[in-house]
Amino acid sequence: MGLIKTVGLTKTYNGTNAVDGIDLSIKEGVCTALLGPNGAGKTTTLNMLTGLINATSGTISFDDRYMGDRRKYIGYLPQYPKFYGWMTGEEYIIFSGQLAGLTKKEALSRSDELLSLVGLSEDKKKRVSGYSGGMKQRLGIAQSLIHSPKLLILDEPVSALDPIGRREVLELMKTLKEKTSILFSTHVLHDAEEICEEIFIIKKGKLIIEGDLVELQRKYQKPTIYLNTEEPIEDWSTTIKQKEWLRHMDVKKNKITVTVEDMDMAREALLTDESLRKLKINSFEVAKTTLEDLFMEVTGK
Repeated sequence: MGLIKTVGLTKTYNGTNAVDGIDLSIKEGVCTALLGPNGAGKTTTLNMLTGLINATSGTISFDDRYMGDRRKYIGYLPQYPKFYGWMTGEEYIIFSGQLAGLTKKEALSRSDELLSLVGLSEDKKKRVSGYSGGMKQRLGIAQSLIHSPKLLILDEPVSALDPIGRREVLELMKTLKEKTSILFSTHVLHDAEEICEEIFIIKKGKLIIEGDLVELQRKYQKPTIYLNTEEPIEDWSTTIKQKEWLRHMDVKKNKITVTVEDMDMAREALLTDESLRKLKINSFEVAKTTLEDLFMEVTGK
């Protein structure tokens, strides 16, 4: 089995399933992304995995090698972590360590190790109220690692950060995944593609796509043609809707993205289309869809 596994995991609020029968298997030694648009049920799922809320139905099981309450094996950083601004970074980590059952001496030693890991050694005596957003997020990650968890769960770890803070945290996650298993939620597939090996995509509480990132890229990436014309292309686009080679298209004024089943057939048809030529083609680019395209398509964005 995976490090943590769910079967039929469901959470119902006022008769509505926020999470609807999800089966997850998170592997040890792997960085996994839980993807979905806002409101898809990502945070609710993570809160059930961490034990912060109870499931309405379904089961959650942790690897049998790790006995007892699964919560002692999980490190967690919520989407909007709260800090005591009057504490220094070092004091906050020591405090977190003692809450986790470490002695003060153990917590001090562990805080030095973790603050170095997250790049806050030079700022450990600074009050948290003076930290930037990225620094606070890195401090929160250090807190979540204080008890050496087997699984680190991060809820939208970069969503509220500026570009510099976002890059800092993503680079830190690349380092952390060499040391522990990571499960993080995000609505930005590019972040997942950059650092994870496996993905789960959920929509309206249901799991719709899952698997190894490389395998999913191989399976779902489709030949695509990007067209740009001087004249509006929307009216012309209706003439190809029933073509056998067409899989999907997206039209915006003078631009059209056409995902196709047969590239040779599609290219031949488009390049010999007299009505298309009359729109004065500026560019005709052949490529492949990305997983970002797939994500936008399956989540209805």
